[in-house]
Amino acid sequence: MIAEDTEPPSRGRQPQPGPGDPPESPRIPAMDAAAAAPGRLTAATGPEGGPEGGAERAAAALKPRLRGWLHAGVFPLALVGGIVLIAVSRTGAAVAACSVYAVSACLLFATSAVYHRRTWGPRGEAVLRRLDHANIFLIIAGTYTPLAVLLLPEGRQRVLLAVVWAGALAGIAFRMLWIAAPRWLYTPCYIALGWVAVFNLPDFARTGGTGLVALVITGGLLYTAGAVVYGLKRPNPSPAWFGFHEVFHTLTIAAFSAHYTAILLAAT
Repeated sequence: MIAEDTEPPSRGRQPQPGPGDPPESPRIPAMDAAAAAPGRLTAATGPEGGPEGGAERAAAALKPRLRGWLHAGVFPLALVGGIVLIAVSRTGAAVAACSVYAVSACLLFATSAVYHRRTWGPRGEAVLRRLDHANIFLIIAGTYTPLAVLLLPEGRQRVLLAVVWAGALAGIAFRMLWIAAPRWLYTPCYIALGWVAVFNLPDFARTGGTGLVALVITGGLLYTAGAVVYGLKRPNPSPAWFGFHEVFHTLTIAAFSAHYTAILLAAT
């Protein structure tokens, strides 16, 4: 029998220090020690999974200070510009097409600004990243909508709109279902869809003039350059303030401005 005032030795129990023993230093568990290391980032698995999603979440902790501000500043301009386009449109079809373009532009810049301005946690990041990437396909189809309606004959108009919107919906589904896809796979999809109307450029020139076509081509080249910067993550001039993603956003704003001007010329 064991006396009531005695206690059986417990498994793993550490001996208590005596009066003359030095104080024991606090122990940090292995996992906590790794997290406590200064400057160390860990890419925890979340809804996205995979190395690409982990890298994106790790990079989010070191966002340049200007991340998201460029698109946040352009959003009100896109909103006002969209209202102007709708106001100057001469037909019901033009009003509808320019409305589609204005909504897609506002969604692109607003979602990007909200997503990039702060860190939202694994679940919020997964949702906003899906919306942000889906909006790229949406702005491509949204841009071609008024160009097709305003510059193409009815038959070719329907073909272009069917192709570009089918491609956009497929791309949106792709990014929604596989957000952790590697950049080398989904970035070329943006570029390919963006140049789908290259065979319609002669029709654009006949209806809208060479100046309008030059703006369309310039915008396409700027969007393509932005996609290349995004895919390569280079150049990365100032990671603390203005990194490769800000270069990408700057090029998208310049491309949007060129295409907006082309659509304004077509609408008026």
